[in-house]
Amino acid sequence: MNDLPSKDWINYIDHEPKTYTNHRKFSLLDPYASPQDREIMTHGWFVETMPDLNQRNPFLKKYLIQNSIWWIEYAELYGIRQDTYSYPFREFMTDWTCAIQNEYPGFNIVGEEWVDDQGIIAYWQKGKVNQDGYTSCLRSLMDFPMNFLLAKSMKEEEAWGKGLVRLYEFLGKDYHYANPMDLVLLADNHDMSRIWEQLGYDYDLFKMSMIYLMTTRGIPQIFYGTEILMDHPGTDSHGMIRSDFPGGWKGDTKNGFTGEGLSAQQKDAQQFLKQLLNWRKNEKTIHYGKLMHFEPQKGAYVYFRYDKEKTIMLVLYKGDEDMNLSTDRFERFLGDATSLRNIQTQKETNISQGIPLNAKSGHIFEVIK
Repeated sequence: MNDLPSKDWINYIDHEPKTYTNHRKFSLLDPYASPQDREIMTHGWFVETMPDLNQRNPFLKKYLIQNSIWWIEYAELYGIRQDTYSYPFREFMTDWTCAIQNEYPGFNIVGEEWVDDQGIIAYWQKGKVNQDGYTSCLRSLMDFPMNFLLAKSMKEEEAWGKGLVRLYEFLGKDYHYANPMDLVLLADNHDMSRIWEQLGYDYDLFKMSMIYLMTTRGIPQIFYGTEILMDHPGTDSHGMIRSDFPGGWKGDTKNGFTGEGLSAQQKDAQQFLKQLLNWRKNEKTIHYGKLMHFEPQKGAYVYFRYDKEKTIMLVLYKGDEDMNLSTDRFERFLGDATSLRNIQTQKETNISQGIPLNAKSGHIFEVIK
């Protein structure tokens, strides 16, 4: 900072007080936005301690691209999570992502765009045809619109426009995206309350949330510690949210690796997620199959993942009492079926008289024909 390569290496370096971003991300898409609003959004400093690089400078641009490629090669990286994706100069971000993808076609970059707006998320994805002609090489983005809905949909009482129907209507807006299957799904991360706390420590809702995360469209991301129900009671400080995973440090009274000191519920959650993840790891129908869902009724949200080889039925049921789910609406997928196999218990259920569901439960069934 005391010996910059050029006077225009940093945006607004001569301004006192410094010019900070207005965080108006929508101005980048807004056909009526003033040039001033757009400029301050991308060229203003994020905070006082983060000088904003001017990627319009051709030497800085080349340096940043070469530096990224060097680190990928040197550290043998498989992917990059790019923070605050929309804040830099957007034409540079296209050049940066395209250069990396041209060098490493199998490499993945996921962009963080923390907004509850599918239109803004979609704008940055590769393949999106934008009205202003902007093009991108960014294959994947974090699905924050889904993240904002997950805990709310689980905790709310089922009613018109509330509860599980939020997830149903949310997926119905995937028309915004060039490829919704490439979005990264998250229940929580290092910048927010952990999902266990968001759900009010309701274990049934936790398991349903994990089933949804692992079986809907997209690429699931699990924040470390979720598998042992890590939380941060009484505080939302980032230091507590990012606490060490227990068991690797001298003096730890709990050990998430051996199970020592964990509660019975924590051990059960770890085993539940372990089984779910190991099943998903080899399930191509979940990775690449199509998705069809049905309007939630009587507290039950049903969707199917399917391809030519297999059909998987997912059921999220929030009712407080056991229910027998009628199969009439699902004739398209269950018409020739004789039974369902529960992938968690491996038990088969004859569905001629409906599908029995326990209160507040999530189910993954393989359709047997």
